[in-house]
Amino acid sequence: MLGKRVRELRKERGLSLSELAEAAGVAKSYLSTMERDIHSNPSVHLLAKIAGVLEVSLEELVYPQAQKTDPLTKQAWYELFSEALDSGISREELRSMIAVRKRHKSRNAE
Repeated sequence: MLGKRVRELRKERGLSLSELAEAAGVAKSYLSTMERDIHSNPSVHLLAKIAGVLEVSLEELVYPQAQKTDPLTKQAWYELFSEALDSGISREELRSMIAVRKRHKSRNAE
């Protein structure tokens, strides 16, 4: 099941098996067996590398149902960040907002 998810994301991003393997620093043969669910227990370190190349979080790779309902692309994040800066939000204010969000999230996890 995880292998199918990797293949799906790889194809969505227009990457060949060779391109993903090279970018993630993984043997093409290993990635191929993983995609075919022959090797179904890859390390977290390896999954993190693959997730990074596929531009998803590790959680989104392993638990696709955990995907956010409105994922933003890098360009959308850049535009949002630019809009925040243009509106006068300082780095300190942004960092403060992030800190508040992290605290809120950690409280809800307990």
